[in-house]
Amino acid sequence: MKLTRREFIATTSCALLVNSSPTAAGYAGKLCFFSKHLPTLDWQPLAQTVKRTGFTGIDLTVRPGGHVEPVRATEDLPKAVAAIRAESLEVPMITTGLLSAQDATASPILAAAGKLGISYFKPGYYKYAYVNIRREQEQAAQAFRTLVELGSQHKIQAGFHNHSSYIGGPIWDFAPFIEVLDARWAGYYFDPRHTVAEGGAGGWKSALLHIAPRIKMMAVKDFYWEKSAKGWRIKDCPLGEGMVDWKSVCQTLAQANFHGPISLHVEYEIAGKTAAEKDDNTLAAAVSDLAFLKARLAEAYV
Repeated sequence: MKLTRREFIATTSCALLVNSSPTAAGYAGKLCFFSKHLPTLDWQPLAQTVKRTGFTGIDLTVRPGGHVEPVRATEDLPKAVAAIRAESLEVPMITTGLLSAQDATASPILAAAGKLGISYFKPGYYKYAYVNIRREQEQAAQAFRTLVELGSQHKIQAGFHNHSSYIGGPIWDFAPFIEVLDARWAGYYFDPRHTVAEGGAGGWKSALLHIAPRIKMMAVKDFYWEKSAKGWRIKDCPLGEGMVDWKSVCQTLAQANFHGPISLHVEYEIAGKTAAEKDDNTLAAAVSDLAFLKARLAEAYV
């Protein structure tokens, strides 16, 4: 369903009543909207819009092209967080593109985030060259370790995102490097969608059970495999319409006593002839996905 901006604002009061109800049961973490999906909104309009949809937090992009540019983190991150908190929302995590502590923006970003009481950050992605994968993994692990150490100095925890097609996409190929790090400061930004894409029928279950105690944050999105003229490909879709077994995922998280932030992503195709129309439809999709997520959490966190 396509909504105009005016229609969306008129209907979100009802959505707020639904989504702000205690349907997530015993889950005590923050349900965050990933700010990547509303790139045209400044901090205050972003916060006001996200609040209307029933989220309790924002996963804020602090990376090139994001809501806070890395080179301006010292000046702008406090302003952005203040604008969001003024709308009674939290910023429990930030998404960065950082790959090592040697990045000139790493220390300013993590220092600013630490001073603001932001608990978690997501680093960037380490790419495979597929030449010497053992060496490539070791180099990525060494770089990630420097970020963890820097984060610990500023009291902010690193969550490694298991994104398919990158190093650590298959959880098993990077888990040994994370397990040797201090669990207070290093863990996972767990992504069920990518875990299932990389883990097939049962590999994702064993991977999730293996890392569950060290999950810091979680990204939620869904997908299925689609056969096209160019062969099989991943097709992103709304929550509950794909291959992720959300009941099993949420039950495992509840058993692990996970209460970290959950960041909702709307990665599937959204219609819209204009940027404003696309924003409206993105928000409508997010409201629907959030309701689904809360229902699954309520079933698991009892």
